[in-house]
Amino acid sequence: MSSSTQNRYTTSDIALAAYLKLKGVRLVDCGKDGQKFSFIFEDPSFSCEDLALEFANSDCRRYDDEMRSLKKVLYSKGKRN
Repeated sequence: MSSSTQNRYTTSDIALAAYLKLKGVRLVDCGKDGQKFSFIFEDPSFSCEDLALEFANSDCRRYDDEMRSLKKVLYSKGKRN
């Protein structure tokens, strides 16, 4: 989930947060509330929404999906032993 207010962009997606940092967007705060993470970025030009869409169609997203898939395989294999 992501939102954009007052020249700030917030996301709980760690992969998207990493992508925004990769693209040079300044991280201004982050935290954890229970199991949910929150990353807040400076977004004076309101470009983060466009970057989020770019990320959704990128090889970086595919890489993240494969990492999650492999992690699930490892966890499920550990439960069978």
